[in-house]
Amino acid sequence: MQTEIRHNPDFAIIRVQFDMAGEQIVTESGAMVARDTSMQMQTSMRGGLGAALKRKLLGGESIFQNSFTASSGGQTLWIAPAAEGAIQEIDLAPGQEFFLQSGAYLASTPGIQLDTKWQGAKGFFSGGLFLLRAFGEGRLWFSTYGAIHAVDLGQQYQGYICDNTHMVAFTQGLSYSINKVGGLKSLFLSGEGLVCTFQGQGRVWMQSRNPGGLAAFLHPFRRVQSSN
Repeated sequence: MQTEIRHNPDFAIIRVQFDMAGEQIVTESGAMVARDTSMQMQTSMRGGLGAALKRKLLGGESIFQNSFTASSGGQTLWIAPAAEGAIQEIDLAPGQEFFLQSGAYLASTPGIQLDTKWQGAKGFFSGGLFLLRAFGEGRLWFSTYGAIHAVDLGQQYQGYICDNTHMVAFTQGLSYSINKVGGLKSLFLSGEGLVCTFQGQGRVWMQSRNPGGLAAFLHPFRRVQSSN
């Protein structure tokens, strides 16, 4: 299987070309843009009803996922996220874990499994109680709203702070806590809100925009119905 990410970082899309019959890729519901007519598509609740409901209710992902299987070599599949932005591909080896914010998962090879991870009490303040946990062996693609900004911790940075609405994904080996930017005045008046403070060794990915910021920007321009 050969993959290519095009049009990063604004309107990214993945081109998948299968090398042989039987190769397969799993995508989030609604991610397909185009495909060969003879390619097989199957919609299912991967892992069974319990696992699918857990991903939906706790991890914010769709219950159903689509599996695309090549019937011959040379067939192509195009997939893209709903929001405009960038796509990142990573490789997972056995024993590795990878953590994603809700809605960031886009696609993976069949050897990747998805589960949820309890964030503890700090999840009440970060906007979600659970993270999506990916593990297994294979390739995984996730998407961001806006461009991707990645930072490596453990060498140049011993710790790193990012806004919790901009944090998208991070590798195993990193821990984080939810903190205020400053005092109560900064929390409510600075416009920054809460932040994630990362420690350890690994990589964290952030997105250059966030949907909440766009909604706040557009709010003054919304059409208001007259009461007359």
